[in-house]
Amino acid sequence: MMDTKLNLLIVVALVSIQSHLQFLPKCVEAAKSNVHIVYMGEKKHQDPATTKMSHHKMLSTLLGSKEAAKNSMLYSYKHGFSGFAARLTESQAEEIAAFPGVVHVIPNRIHRLHTTRSWEFMGLKYHSSKNLLTQSNMGEGTIIGVIDSGVWPESESFNDRGMGPIPSRWKGTCQEGQLFNSSNCNKKLIGARWFIKGILDQIQTPINISNGEEFLSARDNSGHGTHTASTAAGNFVQNANYEGLAAGLARGGAPRAHLAVYKACWSFESGGCTDADILKAFDKAIQDGVDILSVSVGNSIPLYSYVDQRNSIAIGSFHATAKGITVACSAGNDGPTAMTIENTAPWIINVAATTVDRAFATAITLGNNLTLWGQSVDTGIHNHGFTGITFSDRIAANSSDDSAQDCQPGSLNATLAAGKIILCFAQSSIQDISSAAISVLEAGGVGLIFAQYRSDGLGSCHHIPCIKVDYEVGTQILSYIRKARSPIAKLSIPKTVIGKWIYPRVADFSARGPSSISPAVLKPDIAAPGVDILAAYIPVGKEKSSGYKFMSGTSMSCPHVAGIAALIKSVHKNWSPAAIRSALVTTASQTRTDGSNIAEEGSTRKAADPFDIGGGLVNPNKAVNPGLIYDAGIEDYVQFLCGTGYSSKAVTGLTQTQVNCTKSRLNVLNLNLPSITIPNLKRKVTVTRAVTNVGPVDSVYKAIMQAPQGIKLKVEPQILSFNKTTQILPFKVTFFSTQKVSGDYRFGSLSWTDGKHIVRSPISVRAILFESYVDT
Repeated sequence: MMDTKLNLLIVVALVSIQSHLQFLPKCVEAAKSNVHIVYMGEKKHQDPATTKMSHHKMLSTLLGSKEAAKNSMLYSYKHGFSGFAARLTESQAEEIAAFPGVVHVIPNRIHRLHTTRSWEFMGLKYHSSKNLLTQSNMGEGTIIGVIDSGVWPESESFNDRGMGPIPSRWKGTCQEGQLFNSSNCNKKLIGARWFIKGILDQIQTPINISNGEEFLSARDNSGHGTHTASTAAGNFVQNANYEGLAAGLARGGAPRAHLAVYKACWSFESGGCTDADILKAFDKAIQDGVDILSVSVGNSIPLYSYVDQRNSIAIGSFHATAKGITVACSAGNDGPTAMTIENTAPWIINVAATTVDRAFATAITLGNNLTLWGQSVDTGIHNHGFTGITFSDRIAANSSDDSAQDCQPGSLNATLAAGKIILCFAQSSIQDISSAAISVLEAGGVGLIFAQYRSDGLGSCHHIPCIKVDYEVGTQILSYIRKARSPIAKLSIPKTVIGKWIYPRVADFSARGPSSISPAVLKPDIAAPGVDILAAYIPVGKEKSSGYKFMSGTSMSCPHVAGIAALIKSVHKNWSPAAIRSALVTTASQTRTDGSNIAEEGSTRKAADPFDIGGGLVNPNKAVNPGLIYDAGIEDYVQFLCGTGYSSKAVTGLTQTQVNCTKSRLNVLNLNLPSITIPNLKRKVTVTRAVTNVGPVDSVYKAIMQAPQGIKLKVEPQILSFNKTTQILPFKVTFFSTQKVSGDYRFGSLSWTDGKHIVRSPISVRAILFESYVDT
């Protein structure tokens, strides 16, 4: 009976969607209508039904009838903020923009997803009695929302064994759809919603669900959302592994926290997540009552302003923050180039990615008995004996070009490649190990050794063993091939190795600061593991794999921080999002396992600076007891926006409360962040901050300064004495430039210590001689 009812619901949904799609071409032909978002700022009515009615009334006035308004509207945003998404022509969009109460009208756009051991690496050991995991009771009672590509609810990571009751404040639902019904939710996965209207209008073509390319429900088809959700709050799973590698007890950061999934990202066509669907996901998450939001999605460069509706993540997260919801976002994967960082709004916790202390060492034994090492995650497909090996350039199908060097498609001579291990050298970022493996396989090769500049993240080649090595090892192998008359090699099976290398490093793909839109706000805020993270995944292949997979990206580091934020929220239920961010930043680590500075994996292999890692690698056990916090609220962010140069009208539109920027303007350098960034220091500038004591009542803190090179610092006062009546104290930091020429950024820190706590703020300063100076 349940199956019949569900099938009927799906048929009704499909008919509705198909009729929606059939309508679209007619609109396009007649008047070229497209989805526009009509943003109206903070909602004026407490009753969502009243807000929705006002939206329909406005649209009816524009279009001339209630029926036309009903057919045009996709979403009404009525919980966290006010606005709606509707199909409008350009002239209609211009007309409604002039209506009273309308802040912005902008076209819908598409955003992209940022695509075990990590928790122990950060000190959250399951069996320890003295860490944040046990102190917070593993996040029990908190609710983490994940805006992503959905969830695979049958995964063991979403079992509800040991879970507490669903919080009474929860207002969400388990929305039914294709292969998804209310029975897919439990005490772990307490909510699931899906938002598709924005992407449907964007692609304007019918969806073929029979080929399995998507599910018209909250069910995940790409695996990305399942992976991020289980990383944040997956339950305990014994012996989770990928083809035998990294076997162990899998769990999320807050294994007893509840999960709510909001599917706003889709796989069909070129895939992506539209502004309309993202904003609706935020709106519903605010209504449902989540405590934390994990958003591994980003805008592309150039970035839109924080009051521009095209920056839907900044807008949605602003309203979430106003309701006390902590929002963590991925930094983006366009590193190691500077100023590629995304999701830079000051109310967002922006997360960079690092490696962990685990590797998948794979031995390469040459015919001269020399054993060299690479990394691989391919097991079970190795030829265990010695096999012929050759350099790809030697077996080029066309000797007149160099496409064979990195094994581009069709570049290899099949006769010469057959039965051999092929050594390829990456020539650019365009060709990767997976596409090279396909070229080798198609040419009849039986294995691949891929030499490249050290790039983080491993992927399986599935059909032949693939081993990644750096250029040094690749050159050693090439030297052997050139000297040997009949070169041979043996590829061993990968082994999981822990703690044998110096870690962490900042991942090469992790986007770097400074922020291109607000350089006075340090981004990223924090770094967390994001390379070769094992977490839940959708079943793949005929044999339906174990349901766990390695993935790399800041998409993976973001839910780590979301999980830790949930643990902190469980202990400090009244802490604001800014307080949680401050605790993470000021207690982070800047050192590796050997005590040296964290290094960044870029073109120079330099020591990481705040534009690579923010405060540093997140340290959960210290973050729960930071000593002092730098707190901030919505009013502070409003004053920051005024100080940034946005008009009173633009900021009022965002908040929907009357703002006079001539009276509320704040020097952007004085936003109470747990970091200090001065992009243009001409001679001298003074910055103010205030700290709140969250440690012992009568604490006394002393300032410790590490001045950036060429900069002098003066802190006033240098001693902060707290007591029962004084728990918030301000201080000033004056920066003096001693440089004679305009320079690049220099880095330092300001720490406050009471002998037990060290509350460290990263400092970034660029001295200039001229206001118009641009570093080229």
